[in-house]
Amino acid sequence: MGTVTLGVSIAVPEPHGSFLQERRAGFGDPVAHCIPTHVTLLPPTEVDRVALPSVDAYLREVAAVGRPFVMRLAGTGTFRPVSPVVFVKVVAGGAACARLQERVRGGSGPLARELQFPYHPHVTIAHAIDDAAMDRAYEELAAFEASWTCDSFALYEQGADGVWRKLRAYAFGGGLGAVPAQAAPVEERAERPESADPARTT
Repeated sequence: MGTVTLGVSIAVPEPHGSFLQERRAGFGDPVAHCIPTHVTLLPPTEVDRVALPSVDAYLREVAAVGRPFVMRLAGTGTFRPVSPVVFVKVVAGGAACARLQERVRGGSGPLARELQFPYHPHVTIAHAIDDAAMDRAYEELAAFEASWTCDSFALYEQGADGVWRKLRAYAFGGGLGAVPAQAAPVEERAERPESADPARTT
């Protein structure tokens, strides 16, 4: 059956999600349209395909005990020089994200894993592009702000084309996720050369 590459994240809702995705593309990040705008809870993780039902069941359990919380984004930050990333900062809801990601990847669950770096919730707006473009991203989105009530998270799978696609949303308390899915710009622009470069995810 092979393996699949999964990720778990909180979607940034519209209109903010598409706005940040388009800005990321405008800064020259070639994978901008492969990655819905998000706050990561579980980074790309390879699991056996046969484990998908147990992953689904486990994430249902995690969501069932969760409660909605306020998320607020404001300003920009960077992980440079340690990692070539510029991001929008999570200024409210970060502690809730940290607790949630610990449950998602912790214990003896099917997604248990260690992290390469300490967890720091953020929304990537530029990754591994030239320094001038990274500086532009940092400066031009410094005044960006958005807030919403986070009531769900989602499981994504990375396809062979590098595109991340949502498999299922998990609402806190066990209901259906209310955050609308972003448009699928990759599929809509499949013939455009600028969206055909699968690569990193951040």
